[in-house]
Amino acid sequence: MQIGCSAPTSGPLIEPDSLLRIATEAEMLGFDYVTVSDHIMIPTSIASRYPYSESGEFPSGAAAPRLEQLTAATFIAAATSKLRIVTSVMVVPHRPAVLTAKILATLDYLSKGRLTLGIGAGWCKEEFEAIGAPPFDDRGHVTDEWMMVCKELWSSEKPKFDGKYVKFSDVLFPPKPVQKSIPIWIGGESGPAMRRTAKYGDAWYPIGTNPQFPMDTLTRYKAGVAKLRAMAEKADRKASDVTLAYRVSSNPDAQPKGTVDGERKLFTGSAADYAGDIRTLSEVGVTAFDFGMFGPTLAATIDNMRRFRDEVAAKVRS
Repeated sequence: MQIGCSAPTSGPLIEPDSLLRIATEAEMLGFDYVTVSDHIMIPTSIASRYPYSESGEFPSGAAAPRLEQLTAATFIAAATSKLRIVTSVMVVPHRPAVLTAKILATLDYLSKGRLTLGIGAGWCKEEFEAIGAPPFDDRGHVTDEWMMVCKELWSSEKPKFDGKYVKFSDVLFPPKPVQKSIPIWIGGESGPAMRRTAKYGDAWYPIGTNPQFPMDTLTRYKAGVAKLRAMAEKADRKASDVTLAYRVSSNPDAQPKGTVDGERKLFTGSAADYAGDIRTLSEVGVTAFDFGMFGPTLAATIDNMRRFRDEVAAKVRS
């Protein structure tokens, strides 16, 4: 079982010494990985619906300073030696395909194989337009093509590709990633995201609290896993080819214990509830869990991480 926590890429905790302290503390406390999130430029007016709030509005604080995700990930990798770094998630169409493949291969090479690539297709049309990304309406195809480009460049000694947006041949691309294949965790709970996972993902990486596709009770999550496994079988893959990871946006006691149709909502309530949910989902097959630990200050964040280690992680690992 792997347990991770978030490293800040926006807000008051991105100051270099604070980010460094959170990352090194996570490693010292025995967390297996940290996650880093991805936005490049936040438009001041957003009509697109944010998937993870009931209102569809992007959370407050959108105007906060933000770090570029892959640069922040490299900074964390340089400051640690065992901690894995998970992009959570990288919005694939935001960056050119070949450049993305090179940055990720470099990050994995310099970190000695500690990168896990969490990916998504993106939700904010206005951000796509602001940064000059490929067409928002074609983001699913773009995401898949970019990932095929990465796989080709990372694995082939004589890479070549002939796609809709990317074409190359007669090129060299060393150094390859240290890992034979950088693990790809696919975020999202919708049908297209699950089909993408079934087709080439190494893990399914949902957030349980998407109001449109909730995975916030054991019954709902089990139904999602059953659907994913059927899709994987249809794609000629074994269930064991696609592992399960689960992202939680908060820490214990941040949300009161809740219920849906008489069933307790996952990851609400106390540290004991969190430990019980980790054990329960582990029995379903989840092998990685990560949690948001941020407090209003660096000291509060470190305190949250330490209490989680003592009150949750230590209980489920004993």
